[in-house]
Amino acid sequence: MIEEEDVKSVFSYELSLIKNMDLQEKVVAVWRNAARLGNWKNLQDVPFTLLFDKPGTLIDHTKRMIKLVEAVVSQREEPVNTDYLFSGALLHDVGKLLEYEMIDGKVVKSGYGEKFRHPVIGAKLAWKHELPDEVVHIIYAHSHEGDKTQRSLEAIIVHHCDFIDFEIRKTMGTS
Repeated sequence: MIEEEDVKSVFSYELSLIKNMDLQEKVVAVWRNAARLGNWKNLQDVPFTLLFDKPGTLIDHTKRMIKLVEAVVSQREEPVNTDYLFSGALLHDVGKLLEYEMIDGKVVKSGYGEKFRHPVIGAKLAWKHELPDEVVHIIYAHSHEGDKTQRSLEAIIVHHCDFIDFEIRKTMGTS
């Protein structure tokens, strides 16, 4: 079972970017709960995507996302809530822990994942853990589900950084 310390260890630097300790703890709780509900024993077993071969891990994608988000926000002058931004970036794909499942050593789309895509699942988890609506919005709006919404500045950054990493990863096809 994945514990709080496991999540904190995997994302130690990334969590340190969230200055509000209550928010930081809620981010950890969402990851831990998602891992428990998805029956994951090791976060490194969760792939970034099932859409192409050799995608790498979700953990590595999330870490790359944080670096991309940091780079973007460091170049902007607009008033961005960095606690919300980094929380949303850390949680944007957490729903994949329920969208996917391990069966006979192979990761496949789960029955729950057939009903709900990861942005919806992740937003539901974040809402359940009482994260601010602004963070729930970032998670929900980071993918195609957000195309019909008015994305916040933070959601725009996460959305574009996610697709930058996705497209590069898909083109490179390496693990």
